[in-house]
Amino acid sequence: MTGPLRYMARWVSEVAHVWKRELRLMFTDIGIILFFFVLPLAYPLVYTLIYNPEVVNDIAVAVVDNSRTSQSRDLVRQLDATPAIDVVGYASSLSEAKRWHAEKRCYGVLVIPESYARNLGRGEQSTVEFYSDMSLLIRFRSFLSALTDVQLATGAKIRSELMASAGVSGSMGGGAPISNQAFFLGDTEQGFASFVIPGILVLILQQSLILGVTMLAGTSTERSLRNGGTDPLEVPAGITATAVGKTLAYLVTYIPMAVYALHYVPMIFSLPHIGSMTQYLPFILPMFIASSFLGMIIARLMVREREMAFMVVVFTSVVFLFLSGLTWPRYAMSPFWYWVGNCIPAVWGVEGFIRINSNGADLSAVSHPYLMMWLQCVVYFVIYWALMKWTRRRQVVAAVSQKDISATELPSETV
Repeated sequence: MTGPLRYMARWVSEVAHVWKRELRLMFTDIGIILFFFVLPLAYPLVYTLIYNPEVVNDIAVAVVDNSRTSQSRDLVRQLDATPAIDVVGYASSLSEAKRWHAEKRCYGVLVIPESYARNLGRGEQSTVEFYSDMSLLIRFRSFLSALTDVQLATGAKIRSELMASAGVSGSMGGGAPISNQAFFLGDTEQGFASFVIPGILVLILQQSLILGVTMLAGTSTERSLRNGGTDPLEVPAGITATAVGKTLAYLVTYIPMAVYALHYVPMIFSLPHIGSMTQYLPFILPMFIASSFLGMIIARLMVREREMAFMVVVFTSVVFLFLSGLTWPRYAMSPFWYWVGNCIPAVWGVEGFIRINSNGADLSAVSHPYLMMWLQCVVYFVIYWALMKWTRRRQVVAAVSQKDISATELPSETV
């Protein structure tokens, strides 16, 4: 066998040994089993069940009706008939309505002025006041949508009545001059779970993978400290073979997890799911590879013991959630945080997966985030290789220095 072939055979053998060693460590450590298997299996179900109602309906609203006319009562009936609003009662004054709000008996207050019916009768504009609890923006969104619908319907009705009284037929002026229809692409039900869960699933996969990788590294460091600086379970292999062998072991675990979380969870809960598995599985592959290398880098720089993995991942989870663009659009972020987000694999994973899963895009339509994740794979591998090279060089220098010290001290002890 020639030199290059012999080198390649040895490299493949090292990769295989590292792969088998990593799988054995994963399946014999209860903590790794918890974060590599139980967490990706359970968290998607828990999060989706929490948001499963999709939309917030029947939000309690108090009414302060200072008009006390048939027109004001009709307005209240229309609002109560909407899916979003549940009129829980009439308050005698705004002060009483505020007390109801403080007692959490209502989350919105509608105040109808005394001049409401009089202004409508004169053909003048009448204004009603609505006070909304802003502790949850999703409540305000539901209130605003219901109020807008009722306002448009009431305005159209009043306009038809005025024209009819003036002798103008409904066909000539009763309708609105412009009609519009809204189509909510990717979230036809306008549900909160349909909006946020697809991105959360990608973040769960990344964070559980990084948590498991850093925990494995922290456990290896603890074994090294107990055995004079050497991990007895470590396979003697090159840096590249070690990185590739570990990554392959993680992929064996996370590809089935990806099929479960990204394919079956949306199907179980009837979330938007029109993308093809043949599109989003190849797309998510570089995210797993980049996340593996990123976890190895974090472990090398920050994790010195097993428990430190929890601190790292818990600290980054909320940050990564905000940087993903799920709660605030990335284009509106400051340049610093935008570029920080560019360094996180799941940020690009969320962007591309939502397009594939909710809008039916193919790989060519998400080529930018796809290529960015492959670029992260290369960059993080180079950083990991440089860190390992520097670490192993320090270990060799320390070993040589220790040997020289022992050789110098030996004659003096003999004398």
